[in-house]
Amino acid sequence: MNTRNILAAAFAAAFLSISLVSCQRASDPVEYSFVVIGCNRVDKADVNTSTNPSTANLAQLDRTYQEIATMTPKPDYLFFAGDMIFGYEMDTTKLAAMLAAWRTHWEASPAAKAGITLVAIPGNHETEDTGKRSFPAAEVQWLKVMAPYIRGNNGPTAHGADSLATDQSRLTYSFNHKDAHFVVMNTDPVGQDSHVPAHWIADDLANARKAGAKHLFAIGHKPAFAFDGGSGGLMSPNRGEFWAGMEANHAEAMLSAHNHVYRRFQPHHSGTWMVIAGNGGSPLEKEVAANEHFYGYTVVSVLKSGRVISKSYGRDLPAEGYAAPAPTQTYPTTLRDSLEITWKD
Repeated sequence: MNTRNILAAAFAAAFLSISLVSCQRASDPVEYSFVVIGCNRVDKADVNTSTNPSTANLAQLDRTYQEIATMTPKPDYLFFAGDMIFGYEMDTTKLAAMLAAWRTHWEASPAAKAGITLVAIPGNHETEDTGKRSFPAAEVQWLKVMAPYIRGNNGPTAHGADSLATDQSRLTYSFNHKDAHFVVMNTDPVGQDSHVPAHWIADDLANARKAGAKHLFAIGHKPAFAFDGGSGGLMSPNRGEFWAGMEANHAEAMLSAHNHVYRRFQPHHSGTWMVIAGNGGSPLEKEVAANEHFYGYTVVSVLKSGRVISKSYGRDLPAEGYAAPAPTQTYPTTLRDSLEITWKD
């Protein structure tokens, strides 16, 4: 390694360490934080379960795990927002094997050993078949393999106000952490792909507010609003119903993946933020700008004052290919975006 690369690596490490705590001032420290990452599965052409049974982009995944394991302060949660495996598999034995391999890799990771709590969220690649329709047996396998990383069971059951075909009580659910309320969402329930149980979510958010929750976050695979205004998100009118519940209850943000890019915006120019963190390691969207060609993760921090700060960290794509090794010296992780997402009327 030459002197220039050594200095670059040292600078990158220092920058990452400093930037992770830059919003942490003596008078306003971080009370708690969480990480969101999604869309790390490899492309179809690169699926080889003999050499990589998880079908994850391990080079990028391992970089992310290593970095979040050493964050100061340590994040309380890692929300993995779907498409962790290639999936799209009708053979549920093969599907379960991919999920199990992914889980094994997580459990051996420095992030798991650091005590960071994983919340696994299904994406369309985990629950849909080759025709891109979710099917019951895939939901069953997800619930079985990922059971240790499902953090609630209070979600909607079949039928009811949201007309669900299958029990979603452990696929869409909520839980509290300190003064925050998290809604974890399956955005592709059987029979309702690209939908969420909007009625249940609105009631849950309203009840959380009444119970004293100060911060509300919803996390699911598909965004309510796609990064390019197209069809890569929830379908209408479900999207509008869901977003109305978010804004009515002053939720800070929905965080998602599915679109292979990092983007953040306010669909109605005020109120709730849409944060897309789908740049975990899958091939990026062809339409993204040059400054969006990076892989990484998003960190949300709640400060003592109640302010909520969202930061995107990333590294440039390897010149040798998206799944190639990405050594820190050559591809340092840096702060790519920072914004305050505190609810403001």
